[in-house]
Amino acid sequence: MFGYHVPAPDEAMLISGGKSGGDAPFRVVTGHGAFVLPFVRKYAFLTLSMFEAEVDEPCVTRQGIALSVKAVIAAKIGNDPESIVNAAQRFLSDQNQMATLTGRIFAGHLRSIIGSMTVEEIITERQKLATEVLDGSKEEMAKIGLIVDALQIQSIDDGGLGYIKAMAAPHNAAIQQKAQIAQAAADQAAAEAQQQSLRMQAEYERDTAVTRAGYQAETQAAQQKAAQAGPLAQAQAQQEVIDEQTRLAQRQAELRQQQLVSEVVRPAEAEAERVRILARADAERTEIQAAAAASSNRVALDQLLIEQLPLIVEKAAGGLANANVTLLNGSDGLSEVVSGLVGQGLAIFDTLRGNVGTDKHKDQRAIEGTDPDA
Repeated sequence: MFGYHVPAPDEAMLISGGKSGGDAPFRVVTGHGAFVLPFVRKYAFLTLSMFEAEVDEPCVTRQGIALSVKAVIAAKIGNDPESIVNAAQRFLSDQNQMATLTGRIFAGHLRSIIGSMTVEEIITERQKLATEVLDGSKEEMAKIGLIVDALQIQSIDDGGLGYIKAMAAPHNAAIQQKAQIAQAAADQAAAEAQQQSLRMQAEYERDTAVTRAGYQAETQAAQQKAAQAGPLAQAQAQQEVIDEQTRLAQRQAELRQQQLVSEVVRPAEAEAERVRILARADAERTEIQAAAAASSNRVALDQLLIEQLPLIVEKAAGGLANANVTLLNGSDGLSEVVSGLVGQGLAIFDTLRGNVGTDKHKDQRAIEGTDPDA
């Protein structure tokens, strides 16, 4: 629209030629547009953006040592109408002068503040230096409508005198010493780590060799066992055959021994027993005959014979018990025979005893003459 103007976001529009209200010589418009009556009023734009000012100023410390100080200042026009009016009245026609004037103002304050400090303070307390410079220039900067956003001390140089270097030497030495100690510690740690790595590698190789040797030994043992399996099985089979043959031979020997006992020993024992029985019987018969002959008593002879009959039968039975007699029912049958023989002998003995008694009484009656049959 003709006569309507809008300032940029980082600009202030100054309108002059009419009543602005208050003590301001012109009207300040920011953030919105305004209608400017042509030919009656004028307008101009003042930048509100930040600018940079550099300072490279030789300074002398409280110790009399010359230093070259470099600093950078970041500043701008204040956002309030008063600051804009103050800055516009001074820099509207040549806005580049704001950086130049700002640098000069800070150079003066920088020389003043450094002159009250020592080199050690300047080096070790740069933030203190910047704060004091800012505080000293704040009022002066406000008069021209400027505010400082930041002040940065870039470098401090003694012009080759070596004072700063000498001052830093102990610190450098300490730092180097610490660096050397740290490097030595790092080297030692690296050496220990390398040694540990070598030890671990050696242990791993040793374990691997041991494991490999164990596997090889197991493999060789398995191979040898497999190779010996055939001969071992054959030997075991032969041993089993020998053992079985030995057991068979033992059984055959036992059987042969039993046969010999049955065929030779038992008959011999039976024959010997028979001979002994016959001999004892013959001896007893002889004794009986002798006794009978001596007594010339038939009754006494018969009675003596009858009395010896149980002993004869008993001995005969004992001989038959040990004799090799073949019976259908084994040892039970032999016992039955012996028992029967003894029983029969005793029965005969009882019969003979009765007869002998009868005959004895008869003979006695015949001698006395009382026998009715006599």
